[in-house]
Amino acid sequence: MLQALDTNGLTDNSIVIFTSDNGGERFADTWPFTGKKTELLEGGLRIPAVISWPVRIPRGGTTDQVAISMDWVATLLAAAGGEADPAYPLDGINLLPVLTKDSNSTPRKLFWRYKANAQRAVRDGNYKFLKILDNTFLFNVVEDPLERANLKDREGDIYRRLVREWYDWNVTMLPEIKESYTDSFDGKQLADHFGAKPSDQNPDNPTPPEDQ
Repeated sequence: MLQALDTNGLTDNSIVIFTSDNGGERFADTWPFTGKKTELLEGGLRIPAVISWPVRIPRGGTTDQVAISMDWVATLLAAAGGEADPAYPLDGINLLPVLTKDSNSTPRKLFWRYKANAQRAVRDGNYKFLKILDNTFLFNVVEDPLERANLKDREGDIYRRLVREWYDWNVTMLPEIKESYTDSFDGKQLADHFGAKPSDQNPDNPTPPEDQ
């Protein structure tokens, strides 16, 4: 594809994006993260994202901007000079100001929910609330990308705030249902997942705990 763009003199004013929809598969190397596809650990969430638009975006640059795949809709719409229909607001943001170095990174708050193993997560700045089955965590994913140091007791105020915000967000989403299918890895498939069981496909629609 890139060769065809070059051959036809279209490279400079063409937008090309290379990315993925989820983290690494079984044979992927997700270092320095743990976790894989079907998991809300960083290895299941963080993906490569490369964009080329030579006439607007400087070559060889990188950014620390927290982004999500839904941002590409808003970004490409803005690049084409269009606007979203106000009746159908977009979930993502326009990344062009950051990519073109016209502005600094924008703080983001992102939420996730994955039915297998009742997984939940919130990313707010450097902090991330994570729940897998009945295990809950607070990580600083910038200082601790391996997600090893659980800070939920040491940073209790931040932990409780993110848990509450997840519940507030979740009530705005459609409830999980038994009929939807979700996949996951278990101990029979991956040795490092010993003890993990196949998803029973049961929904998890929790109510906020009293102390959260």
